[in-house]
Amino acid sequence: MAHPWADVGGAEGSAPGIGVGTWAWGNQLLWGYDPSQDPVLEATFQRAVACGLQVFDTADSYGTGRFNGRSEALLGRFSAALPPQQRDRLCLATKLAPFPWRLGRRGYQRGFAASKQRLGGRIDLVQLHWSTARYAPWQEAPLLEGLADLVEQGEAGALGVSNMGPLRLRAVHRRLAERGVALSSLQVQLSLLAPDPIRPGGVAELCRELGIRLIAYSPLALGLLARPLQAQSWPMGPRGALFRRLGPALVELQAEMGRIAASHAASLSAVALNWCRAHGAMPIPGLRRPDQVDDAAAALTWSLSAEERERLDDLALGLEVGMPANPFQSA
Repeated sequence: MAHPWADVGGAEGSAPGIGVGTWAWGNQLLWGYDPSQDPVLEATFQRAVACGLQVFDTADSYGTGRFNGRSEALLGRFSAALPPQQRDRLCLATKLAPFPWRLGRRGYQRGFAASKQRLGGRIDLVQLHWSTARYAPWQEAPLLEGLADLVEQGEAGALGVSNMGPLRLRAVHRRLAERGVALSSLQVQLSLLAPDPIRPGGVAELCRELGIRLIAYSPLALGLLARPLQAQSWPMGPRGALFRRLGPALVELQAEMGRIAASHAASLSAVALNWCRAHGAMPIPGLRRPDQVDDAAAALTWSLSAEERERLDDLALGLEVGMPANPFQSA
């Protein structure tokens, strides 16, 4: 592969970098996507590349209704327009959904081929989007074997999984290791409002033990951690309802975030992103505008102190409310 996942995301022993999530690129339900936004999304992509953000994460299920696959298609189109030297430095990662009709060791063949075509002929990191252990345990192993085949054949650069808890993660890691294929990454919801992965015995601890890279999706809790609670308006739809429900319980947490942000001349979102990085996770915030890229990239210029991280840990783990758990998350 031109630029395998193994070469990006922070050197050994250093804090992880920051990637870009593209769930909103094509999603109408939560993010109000419209094709008229594509020029701004392309400018966002170009700004991210210019700022040194190298990892772009998408999925074959991203994009609602007639825009299914739109996120991959946009990412492929934007990356294809780059000069080869810039394009080769990127890591394009996608997740394949274990839909009920995707069965057997070759169950992903057509889906993988379609994703690779949309992404311009390259997939640096291919990921199982979620575990089927809770509802169709017989489906998962053959699909993972098929993805491992694709990595061995050089069709994808590396193999990762998403939405797995520590029990399932250890079992999958062991199974792949027995056939000589590395499990490169785990992607889970991780933020100050979804801190379960950092609890004792959680996946953050296990990833350190097994040498698996941890990727934090929704590190800004759908944007709630990036905005002051005294904001005059809420988003429309489900996001607004969630913000109104969680907001009243976040006063103390956000006050502490504000103090830390002020001491570093930084934003609230930078504090939230650096909290993930302090726990060894690469955050992949959803970015839709160039100014959001600048804000994310600025977080790379500083780090939380141990004391700041511990104060945030105490507040996050003590919250009585939090982000809804992903229904596909396995134990």
